[in-house]
Amino acid sequence: MDKKIDDTFIEAFEGLFCRVIVTADDVETLCKAASDSTATPATVIGRTEGGVERYLSADQTPDRRVGAVLQFWGQIDPKKTFEQSLEKFEKELSYRIRQDILVKPFTAVYDALPKAEGKMDMMERVGHCGDGYEWVEQRHGREVIVVPLMVPDFVIERYIGYGRGVAGGNFWLMCTTKEALKEAGKKALDAIHEVDGVVTTFDICSAGSKPETHYPQIGPTTNHLFCPSLKAKLGKESKVPDGVGYIAEIVYDGWSVEALKAATKAGIEASLNVPGVLRVSAGNYEGKLGKYKIPLSEVFP
Repeated sequence: MDKKIDDTFIEAFEGLFCRVIVTADDVETLCKAASDSTATPATVIGRTEGGVERYLSADQTPDRRVGAVLQFWGQIDPKKTFEQSLEKFEKELSYRIRQDILVKPFTAVYDALPKAEGKMDMMERVGHCGDGYEWVEQRHGREVIVVPLMVPDFVIERYIGYGRGVAGGNFWLMCTTKEALKEAGKKALDAIHEVDGVVTTFDICSAGSKPETHYPQIGPTTNHLFCPSLKAKLGKESKVPDGVGYIAEIVYDGWSVEALKAATKAGIEASLNVPGVLRVSAGNYEGKLGKYKIPLSEVFP
């Protein structure tokens, strides 16, 4: 195990997710739809988050237009039944589709999840945007809903698959300079984006949160022990290593533990040799948050 890597573990949790292909007439519209619909990482506050898995050429999509594979994620609430969590996920997902994709001219959404646990019917929360004038037909060997719009028309596959995956994979880059943080973060993200079945949901994240808080109405608040600006104030309580002025968190979700391990290895390896990266660690909460624990020593034996 590299001496720069802390002997700690990643704590991740089970989440609900779907995987779709979004297509558009042109790259600009596609990128806007993909970016807008995955822009707000919000699983920790009970909503959805997502990421772009990869972009597709026209010969890789159902309707032979440029496309992108997106994943959307939601919580499985331990205080509710799975069916209640699924209903909440479907509702939150519909907001992302309606407000961020459907409104872009000539876009379409198709299912892309192999071996789905089940299917969500998109008619009630998306199809009925047609106010009863929507219709169902067969296109590209799929059953789709056509939603009539002023710029005709939006198309979505009627049944979108869902599954259970692993959310909250993460590692921390502890750096001496702002420049090191930016370079190491970009290299880590580029490497993770090459791993099948994984999306990054925050890009380079500056927040780093903890489960306990003085302000529960806000939700997760700052992980104060790892804030460099509080090191002097906290004294011995601070956990910021000497020489570290910046700590970035890279967060990612994937359809299996194996996918998260592969993403962890790829991302850390890509960033380790950047000058100014002093240490690599990971966020965990002593097992209080998630059922999955991935020791960094397993990823880097």
